[in-house]
Amino acid sequence: MTARFTRRPSARRRLAAAGAIAVTGALLLTGCGDQTDDADGGSGDGGKEGAKGTKSSEAPLFSELPKEIQDAGVIRVGSDIAYPPIEFFDDKELKGVDPGIAEALSEQLGVKLEFKDAGFDQLIIGLNKSGKYDIVMSAMTDTKERQDGAAEDEAGGVDFVDYFKAGSALLVEKGNPKKIESLDDLCGLGVAAQRGTANETLVNEQNKKCGDDKIDFFIADKDTDSVTQLQNGRVQVVVTDYPVAIYSAETAGGGDRFEVVGDQIDAAPYGIAVHKDNTQLRDAIQKALQAIMDNGEYAKVLKEWGAEAGALEQATVNAGK
Repeated sequence: MTARFTRRPSARRRLAAAGAIAVTGALLLTGCGDQTDDADGGSGDGGKEGAKGTKSSEAPLFSELPKEIQDAGVIRVGSDIAYPPIEFFDDKELKGVDPGIAEALSEQLGVKLEFKDAGFDQLIIGLNKSGKYDIVMSAMTDTKERQDGAAEDEAGGVDFVDYFKAGSALLVEKGNPKKIESLDDLCGLGVAAQRGTANETLVNEQNKKCGDDKIDFFIADKDTDSVTQLQNGRVQVVVTDYPVAIYSAETAGGGDRFEVVGDQIDAAPYGIAVHKDNTQLRDAIQKALQAIMDNGEYAKVLKEWGAEAGALEQATVNAGK
């Protein structure tokens, strides 16, 4: 098995039934702490509260942002917030790798990052078609297909600012009763993965190799639904992202319920998705990400969540294949 993502005791949070996270609406994330959507706003400049969000023109990269983002004082972030330890709600508080990185980015950009919860397969649509979001930050794998908009729910494509690297993993019942070690062992078994993800694609591709012994595939709207299906015996395997699988194995039932088997599969970069026409915002985010990589704030976030193995040294654009 490749390097583990081990949660530090100081950052550990108890999760009911291995990921039954209560999703209770959008939260706002700033460099100064969480806010609410209905926070009162004035009309001041600089570090004062604007009509929609907090902004600080004194931040190092504020001037790099598009004018409309500067005026709004907020970057709207589309995210599927049920994916511990990447992003999740714990007691109505937004936590995880992505919120931590977003908070560090807000210090560089001088605007807050407002997370809005949505289904994973609706995120790029919300970015490209409806304009609900300015960016997507949701453990989204940077792939050439997503860059080009090859899938129906990714029409128009996106640019990615890459900030992390992870692959897929196989999560099974503790003790691995089916003796599963690789994708080749999934034929004939019940397997769950989240809709619209690279993990769903991985299972579909494996299913084509199974001949008559097909996979009994459960496609979940939320990754936590996949874990629930494993917990209740509906499936024998969950295919999910490696850090997420490790987190579930280490937290569910005090670490006695699940385990991760085999090696990490097809590790690739996670990217912050930006509309292809919004190159100014993309470049500002890239500069902010590189700044927190260089000043150590990025490393602090990954260390808090035991995710150091997924660290990148450079904030690349569209590095996925």
